Amino acid sequence: MSAARFALLDTLMERYNAGDAAGYAALFADDGAEALYRGEVLRAGKDGVRDGNAKTFADFPQNRAEVLDRQAFGDRVTVHEKVWRTPDGEPFEVMAIYSFAGDLIERVEFVK
Repeated sequence: MSAARFALLDTLMERYNAGDAAGYAALFADDGAEALYRGEVLRAGKDGVRDGNAKTFADFPQNRAEVLDRQAFGDRVTVHEKVWRTPDGEPFEVMAIYSFAGDLIERVEFVK
């Protein structure tokens, strides 16, 4: 199971780094969400994920992320990432905790 989820997240990262908001959001369940860890929902539903990331990609066209580490824990996957908004900008690190609904992402919570 974790190999399939790792492959799904590899595709997610490829689409994120390509600035493909629609392709990125397509990997989420219809009621999927991006949220802060144990807190505020940042983007709700597939449309919210798409629109929120489209804005980020428009604001930061050279935005990119690199996976530093990932682990499967039961039915969740954690991903440690380094993100650059601009090539010469200071990167920041984030831990993303993914949960799934079948073969789609149900929720990702970010620890910053």
